[in-house]
Amino acid sequence: MTRARAHNIGLSLDGFGTGVDQSLEAPFGHAGIRLMSWYFPTRTFQVQTGDRERVEVESAADPDDVFAARAWEGIGAEIMGAGKFGPPGWQDDPDWTGWWGDEPPFHTPVYVMTHAPRASIEKAGGTTFHFRDAPPADVLAEASAAASGLDVRLGGGPTSIREFLAAGLVDHLHVVVVPILLGRGVRLWDGLEGLEESYAVESVTTPSGVTHVTFTRP
Repeated sequence: MTRARAHNIGLSLDGFGTGVDQSLEAPFGHAGIRLMSWYFPTRTFQVQTGDRERVEVESAADPDDVFAARAWEGIGAEIMGAGKFGPPGWQDDPDWTGWWGDEPPFHTPVYVMTHAPRASIEKAGGTTFHFRDAPPADVLAEASAAASGLDVRLGGGPTSIREFLAAGLVDHLHVVVVPILLGRGVRLWDGLEGLEESYAVESVTTPSGVTHVTFTRP
């Protein structure tokens, strides 16, 4: 059975999944790279970005890499919000094709949720971006059909993850609590009181200082 899974969702201690003032130069706004600083030293990230000289990571990063790698296991399609596909205003730029260059790391169909749909974009390596203005359940149904029996990854950002959680569509959620306070931005948990009652919850704190919290539907 195809499951909807969200992984590697960085959150500040006060629950923000991104900061304010997002732009081409600052994808996470005033948060900078701090929400994902645990991820960059992992072997998973280094292999994806082609940084072959740094593939051998320090042992302290190994526990983080266990969680990082799970995001890419058994995935047949991806769904992401408009804010993950590009900076504010990308919908008005017909030449914008995403952050990831000619060969994005997804290698699956990717469904971008946006109020400004456009023609699909096919990239090297098996990634094709499709743009949908539809409710979460409808987009998930389409992505599940395209996943060919594998799971669907919910790639974020926090607004789209919150929409899927509110609709009861998420089977597995992995958030990474980073010990910083942002004070402003987009929060994940608003309106989701009692969410934990529907999941088995586990947490692991790693030497990098972050806490991995997983919510898995029984």
